[in-house]
Amino acid sequence: MGANLRKQLGPEYISSRPGPGGGKVYYLEGWKSTQLANEIFGFNGWSHSIVDITLDYVDKNEGKISLGISAVVRVTLKDGTYHEDIGYAFAENQRNQGQAFEKAKKEAVTDATKRALRAFGNSLGNCLYDKDYVKKIGRMSAVPVRHRRCLSHQLLFPSRDSIILWL
Repeated sequence: MGANLRKQLGPEYISSRPGPGGGKVYYLEGWKSTQLANEIFGFNGWSHSIVDITLDYVDKNEGKISLGISAVVRVTLKDGTYHEDIGYAFAENQRNQGQAFEKAKKEAVTDATKRALRAFGNSLGNCLYDKDYVKKIGRMSAVPVRHRRCLSHQLLFPSRDSIILWL
């Protein structure tokens, strides 16, 4: 398992969005993070629990609700090893309070879960904190992945320009 956790993600697992100063922010989507955790630890080899949820602010303006929520999540492996981290989300200009809370809570818990999972290793997103890796991956194009499974995660290098983590 340790070797699998040290492997870096291929570009097909990484998403990006506009960031500050015209740059890009690279991230691992929540569903991909969960899928990778299930593959590495087994679907019943890990769990997560909400340790804390804090309402940071609520604004009401012209009938619209905006709020911010932080969440602390603990990810625990079957052997008792765990990591905790914080996530944050906001909902702006929602029609009602229920929609605002639902959106922000789900996003904050997902963010915290991804951050806690990444503490286990590169293949769960920690590689995205390596600036050299992010520069390299930003220049690569994602190669479409055919859904293949193997018993262990393998990094394959079909060319010098792409890295694929086959599942």
